[in-house]
Amino acid sequence: MTDTERFGTGQVAVPLSTYRLQITADFDLDAAAQTVGYLRDLGADWVYLSPLLKAEAGSDHGYDVVDHSLVDPARGGAEGLDRFAATAHRAGRGVLVDIVPNHVGVATPRHNAWWWDLLQNGQQSRYAEAFDVDWAFGQGKLRIPVLGDDENGEDVAGPGELARLEIVDGELRYFDNRFPIAPGTADDGASPVDVHARQHYELVNWRRADNDLNYRRFFAVNSLAGIRVEVPWVFEESHREIVRWVSDGLVQGLRVDHPDGLADPAGYLDELRRATNGAYVLVEKILEGREQLPTSWATAGTTGYDALADVDRVLVDPAAREALDGLEMRLQGDAVAWDDLVYRNKRAVADSILRSEVLRIARLVPSPELSAEHAAEHVAENTIDALADLLAWFPVYRSYLPLGLADLEEAARRSAAHRADLQAEVDRLLPLLGDPGHPAAVRFQQTSGMIMAKGVEDRAYYRFSRLTSLNEVGADPGEFAVSVGEFHDRQRTRQAGFPQSMTTLSTHDTKRGEDVRARISVLAEIPAEWEAALERLRAAHPLGDAPFENLLWQAIVGAWPASRERLAAYALKAAREAGTSTTWTRANPDFEADLDALVTAAVQPGPTHDLVSELVGRVQLAGWSNSLSLKLLQLTMPGIPDVYQGSELWETSLVDPDNRRPVDYALRRDLLTRIEGGWLPPVEESGAAKLLVTLRALRIRRDRPDLFTRYAPVPAFGAAADHVVAFDRGGVLTVATRLPIGLQAAGGWGDTAIAVAGRSYLDLLTQHRYEGPSLRLIDVLERYPVALLVAADDHQSPPTPTGRHA
Repeated sequence: MTDTERFGTGQVAVPLSTYRLQITADFDLDAAAQTVGYLRDLGADWVYLSPLLKAEAGSDHGYDVVDHSLVDPARGGAEGLDRFAATAHRAGRGVLVDIVPNHVGVATPRHNAWWWDLLQNGQQSRYAEAFDVDWAFGQGKLRIPVLGDDENGEDVAGPGELARLEIVDGELRYFDNRFPIAPGTADDGASPVDVHARQHYELVNWRRADNDLNYRRFFAVNSLAGIRVEVPWVFEESHREIVRWVSDGLVQGLRVDHPDGLADPAGYLDELRRATNGAYVLVEKILEGREQLPTSWATAGTTGYDALADVDRVLVDPAAREALDGLEMRLQGDAVAWDDLVYRNKRAVADSILRSEVLRIARLVPSPELSAEHAAEHVAENTIDALADLLAWFPVYRSYLPLGLADLEEAARRSAAHRADLQAEVDRLLPLLGDPGHPAAVRFQQTSGMIMAKGVEDRAYYRFSRLTSLNEVGADPGEFAVSVGEFHDRQRTRQAGFPQSMTTLSTHDTKRGEDVRARISVLAEIPAEWEAALERLRAAHPLGDAPFENLLWQAIVGAWPASRERLAAYALKAAREAGTSTTWTRANPDFEADLDALVTAAVQPGPTHDLVSELVGRVQLAGWSNSLSLKLLQLTMPGIPDVYQGSELWETSLVDPDNRRPVDYALRRDLLTRIEGGWLPPVEESGAAKLLVTLRALRIRRDRPDLFTRYAPVPAFGAAADHVVAFDRGGVLTVATRLPIGLQAAGGWGDTAIAVAGRSYLDLLTQHRYEGPSLRLIDVLERYPVALLVAADDHQSPPTPTGRHA
């Protein structure tokens, strides 16, 4: 079969690996096409693209779709996608595309025809059914929270703000915000304020979004409005172009963003399967702990955050937990349990920025005290309190009733233990919230994930500083480490249950790039040294927020070297997300000035810079060892490995937008060419050793999938056996070092060996041969902290690719 025939129209295929590209106006589909030859030579099987539909002008992520019928012209348009797909298919690469069914961008109403029509025509709009609006609560109007505070800085906009409204070219305008005018409502020379009063929408103060919003959003983002893809015509019209990509053979697979926001995720996936004739589909689903993806869903698996958590933790020294717990307690001023911190922060967002969503659920619950006509405006306070508490105690992102009923019951038990005064109301609510067909249950399920994401990912993660490599999307910071045995058990489960699920280490959403986390994890091997260094750093630059200072200094050490601009942007965002000393809505100028001075001192010559450099020097080599182990484990473990753009070299990005910076592909091509010429790069600043690991692992997965058919631990024997993770995938053996500082302190590998078959093995990284049945790690891991072994008589060198870098 030729490369082009491999992806013929309508053919169902599954990738062997993927490589994620962020498509933007500055890196459009034609620019992406220029990387295809490099990605083919790297060994990537499919190219995985960020959202492509037309988004808000200037969007660098594409999750704010404004027109489902168009490939974004700024990203290359339909013709650009045609050219990209043709280039990819000629090179034998498939195409996987991220899609966004849950919400649309409404920041600029004029750019979204559905939203504009809704605002202009209200409940009579054809698109009223497409959006999730509580018209009764808004007294027939859709509330838009865009007005600023009045001249006195009051929370509620007074007449002065409404007086800023203007009528220009048949539109109602508030500064740069443009809104439609309903037919016949501005024909009598009425003032802009009077015209506004006649519309199907009401412009309100931005602070009212917390309590008075009456449309479903993505999390707490007012400019992303939820749509109802459970309505057949809404699904069809919002997916017509996407389905065309698949049916025309341009795209082979889809990644579904935020399925937890949908009213019926399982039903949506069934409909998507029918529309795409069973194309490969992944879901961006975050699993908590040992939670399992529903086996009834029409999906190959998740986007890999669960795998990321496993790989990170097998490289953390469990012996450091007591010391780092003690440090965290001293910094916090009291003992802090992760579960309690999660509850407090989830409850805080349920009572503040997401209270509108809680109130929406409450309005769907019959009240024994209120008549139906009063329920829209008045809800019993204990009902609101009980719902917020259940959401805060809910142990996973959401349920999919009847699946997950036990999680609802667990939340009720936790709430009763914490708030006995709410138990009667919780008991009254449980039958309703456990009924899959009840509107309150549907809404509760759509909301619980929002509460988890905002309370944990965007809040608690920034307030818990014990070891911040563990504070990652899809991970549980309360789980400090996993043993090698537990890691093996989890991979066997993955192989048995979802072998075509994605695995990943870095994404556009991760809080820290994989190599930042790899270096931070080294601190668990030297907790006393870290505490001493942190004490000196805090004494030199006190912020008055000890846990945040710990988090920030870990980020600086992990990302070093980094520019002042990058570190300052991260520090400010992290501080405002934490919300302990400054916030997005109530900035603390003095704190933020001290924060900026801290970053400046870290990067400019002086004692602080010297201390940071000294600390980085202590952990750098061990961090690189961890990085190579992370990469090889992830690329060869069960699942479909994804490589985030640029992460074949050191990935030292911090939270977005830092992790969406441009990638230097010319540099990567040059290094790849040198490696293909026989160069074995040292483990050093360039990251070329990581490129070597990525190249060899991706190529063997692509060229010999028959060697990846099982998962079996490879036993190690000897004094340093705890310092290796080794497994056999059915012919390919992965060997990775863990806890490198402890290994060095113990005197190295000594006589430690792994037990293999009595055959000759080739290390694909070094091309060295070793003879079984016992392979000494002092030999196998002499040059690199990792090895990728294949039986010499099984290894077939693939032909050199032609048409390089097409």
